[in-house]
Amino acid sequence: MSIDRSPVSTADAPAAVGPYSQAVRSGGLLFCSGQIPLDPVSGELVDGGIDAQTARVLDNLTALLAAAGLTLGDVVKTTVFLVSMDDFPAMNAVYNRYFEEDPPARSTVGVAALPKGARVEIEAIAAS
Repeated sequence: MSIDRSPVSTADAPAAVGPYSQAVRSGGLLFCSGQIPLDPVSGELVDGGIDAQTARVLDNLTALLAAAGLTLGDVVKTTVFLVSMDDFPAMNAVYNRYFEEDPPARSTVGVAALPKGARVEIEAIAAS
């Protein structure tokens, strides 16, 4: 049996830093790979603390969703990875600005490290 699966990519979000797709559409779902706070033009980590990093991650995610014809309102589940759980309140405040109404289900996980020294990474599943 063949799986309905097609990659989605955009230059408006950072290029993959490994052998994976930025996102994959399967049926009515879009699975977005974890976004870290890389500037999509320079490919460099953004300056600033967890607030700036979280905003960049969510801007990257917004661009990736747009490439698939979706918005943050279509996101049904996110997973947030934080290097320090001390950053949770600040990350949460920024996250809330992007998901003000009917936020998706979410898990937040503390991790030892993230690619390129990022302090936050967010992956998402959206439904169309």
